[in-house]
Amino acid sequence: MIKQNLFLASLILLLTGCVTGYTLVDPGPILVGELIVDVGSGYNKAPGVSFSTQRKGSQSWTQDGLLLDRLTIIPAVADGEPLLKPTSKDAALPVFRKGMLPNEIEELVESTIVKMFGEGNAAVSTSNLRPHRYGKDRGILFDVSAMVTESPSYKGIVGAFIVQEHLYILWFMAAEPYYYSKHVQKAEAIIHSARLSGAE
Repeated sequence: MIKQNLFLASLILLLTGCVTGYTLVDPGPILVGELIVDVGSGYNKAPGVSFSTQRKGSQSWTQDGLLLDRLTIIPAVADGEPLLKPTSKDAALPVFRKGMLPNEIEELVESTIVKMFGEGNAAVSTSNLRPHRYGKDRGILFDVSAMVTESPSYKGIVGAFIVQEHLYILWFMAAEPYYYSKHVQKAEAIIHSARLSGAE
């Protein structure tokens, strides 16, 4: 009950605009670390303090609030590093390995999202693994879904590629069915557009 009340309180704050520090993402090519993505209108960048697990150098964007839709861009994850920032010494996050195969990247994302929602609070699955080219670099796309305790269910898309032993990853997740359907086309276009700067 406490967890549900916290979720509802956070949702109300986000929907009423009481969470400050968001900045408008200008339409056009945007640089995030070494990644370039092409952005349409309507996105706001969340402040880094929005959640304690945000990795340094990564960004999260939203249109209707982070609990409803979130596009996360994580550039240049080095070998042996996690996709999120550990919140304590006891939080054992899965880590990227430079020799990972596509299905192993899927498993890495699954495990990471489980940790993001809290161990035991979400059942996460991936599907529809497929190739995609990010500029001149080959990578993958796959779908993700999460059944979350005392929260909406989420659905999304993940794009990832490895260059010079670093993982570049973008994921979109939104509450379904409404917010996923509302935002998936824009988010997918941004993920598809990702490429390394200087590699166009």
